[in-house]
Amino acid sequence: MKPPPISLAYSPCPNDTFSFFHLSNQKEYQTQLHDIETLNEHALKQTYDVSKLSFHAWLFVQEKYQLLQVGAALGRGCGPLLVRKKENTQPLSPTETVAIPGEYTTAHLLFKLRFPHHKNRCFMPFDQIIDAVANQQVDAGIIIHESRFLFKKQGLKCEVDLGEWWTQKTNLPIPLGCMVAKKSLGTQTITHIEAQIRHSIQTALTDPKSVWKYVKKHAQELDTSTLEKHIQTFVNPYSLQLGTEGKAAIKMLQTLLNQNMSSAE
Repeated sequence: MKPPPISLAYSPCPNDTFSFFHLSNQKEYQTQLHDIETLNEHALKQTYDVSKLSFHAWLFVQEKYQLLQVGAALGRGCGPLLVRKKENTQPLSPTETVAIPGEYTTAHLLFKLRFPHHKNRCFMPFDQIIDAVANQQVDAGIIIHESRFLFKKQGLKCEVDLGEWWTQKTNLPIPLGCMVAKKSLGTQTITHIEAQIRHSIQTALTDPKSVWKYVKKHAQELDTSTLEKHIQTFVNPYSLQLGTEGKAAIKMLQTLLNQNMSSAE
């Protein structure tokens, strides 16, 4: 009797659909696509066998989920951006409302580390934040994914580049998203999954045309140049292997989270 399919979840963002397309049509996997904060919330409930998560979220579920060495989104010059309307020339005030793309996103953790005393935060889906800032529903917002390539079109400016802040503080790449697998799957199965994810990414890099229709089907932004920039930014050598530097960055994130939680008590 064949085992049931492995449940595999990732986001509809271009870097994920690019990376995992060649697994999406395999009978071995049953795929689900959700925005990153929904994936984070599902991980807390242990919904999926294998999933993309924010590194911030993984720190809370690492007893149950093993961090995979492939499929991650790390890098330099690719971090979340704090954006405001161009006419706002004063520094961000603690009383201003900042939109955050989810409680368990790495963007939220970075904001708390950079602005530890700023309490006036609200959470909303990442793809609604640019419009919310432009329409003055909120005073500022943290943008991620392809939004970082689009905010200027809406008359917004980057107030703080949280990725740049992280790199200056740590001299390490910024750990944004990761792939995890339930430890209960066992070492042999997890090793097999890692190999298949790596092969899927390498195949997409070798033959980008093979994944392009799938990427466009799920993308929020259909402009080809924006999609290409997004993929080139977030699919990089760290996606194929975390390596020593990647692991050091994750360890640093854990240390800073612990310090933040201790200071909040």
